[in-house]
Amino acid sequence: MAGRPVPGRTAHLPPPPQVTRRGHVTLLPGPPVSRPGVVDWVDHYLAGLFNDDAAASPSFVGGQTAADEALAGFSVRGYAGSRNEVWPPERRGASRLSPYIRHGLLPLRRVWEAVGGGPTRDVAKYRDELLWQEYARHVYARLGTATRDGLRAVLRGELGPEPWPDDMACVAMNVAELQEHGWLVNQTRMWLASQWAVRRGADWRQGEDRFFQHLLDGSRAANRAGWQWTVGTATGRPYGFSRRQVERRAPGICESCGLRDRCPIEDWPSGPPLERIDADPRVRSDPDPDITGGPRQPEIRHEPAAVWLTAESLGDADPALAAHPGLPAVFAFDEPLLTGLQLSAKRLVFLAETLGDLADRRTVEVHRGDPESVLAGRPVATTFAPVPGWRRRAVSIDVAELHPWPWLHRPHGTSVASYSAWRKAL
Repeated sequence: MAGRPVPGRTAHLPPPPQVTRRGHVTLLPGPPVSRPGVVDWVDHYLAGLFNDDAAASPSFVGGQTAADEALAGFSVRGYAGSRNEVWPPERRGASRLSPYIRHGLLPLRRVWEAVGGGPTRDVAKYRDELLWQEYARHVYARLGTATRDGLRAVLRGELGPEPWPDDMACVAMNVAELQEHGWLVNQTRMWLASQWAVRRGADWRQGEDRFFQHLLDGSRAANRAGWQWTVGTATGRPYGFSRRQVERRAPGICESCGLRDRCPIEDWPSGPPLERIDADPRVRSDPDPDITGGPRQPEIRHEPAAVWLTAESLGDADPALAAHPGLPAVFAFDEPLLTGLQLSAKRLVFLAETLGDLADRRTVEVHRGDPESVLAGRPVATTFAPVPGWRRRAVSIDVAELHPWPWLHRPHGTSVASYSAWRKAL
């Protein structure tokens, strides 16, 4: 059963809350400091909200403290030449900062500035990756749930036989890393997406959902942008995954594979049946970029009693949090949302660790329930988040003070049909 507590592991914790109905909220005890304690806490208090056994990623620890250490330990030197390496792991040049960037623990501007002293080529390539993240956020802020459909083409697929077969070593090793660690280098994200939709013809949206369940840096903005680029629905040109790339980026994997003499990806794949469509008019032009980008300055309406935190922005630099160091920070594990999503527990452990780390520096309330009910009758300060879920909830919450999102570049009103078109308008 998904999210079932493990007998004996959580006997030391108070009884778990009843499974709540929409509108019924539960204030939880704060997550403990130790990792085993956090895993038990998630297993106990968030039962029913995840789809696997409670466990943490062995590669990442949540929290501002861990984020600061990760950034301090990252050197951009050599990034341009090694960022696409896959195997063995010590060849990888990826920064591994993405889970912290995704949850606002490392704002893009801070990371941009932190790498500024490195070699010119490496800095330029890494900053280009940061700009891609900003581009994905702009597209999602403008189009929202419409990113579930192809931006410029449609690729129809069905979920037949397992699109990620476990007898392909190059696929199995990366699926295992995704499921256990909750992270992948960008190269293997493209391999798995291409295998899923381009070679196997499965529905790319179901593959994107699979990524979203497991990736600690999973966001609909970056996740969908990456899948749409890879399968060709954003560009009209799919990315082809073949043995040549595996041998180049992960030497030795093909030799270990039972299919090495009858490799199913020996040749370049034929193009999938993409159907060109008339793009949503908002792809070419945003009728109101100020609405898309949110406020430019804090909007102060009346006195807040708490700070509402969301998963989009959990870092110490969150503008609303920084403006009110004396107010309690309130976070809700959104039960209706999470019940439907059924994420991997490692994603919830990462969030719980982040909240526990924050609680070392200020008062933090952690709830299980929908945010509208959690915050009912309570005026809050909060930071604008460029996602449709935040907009939908904010209209039912007493937002006493609204702070701007820390954009690297504010959204403009011209084309987001491609990364290059978007970047030219910056």
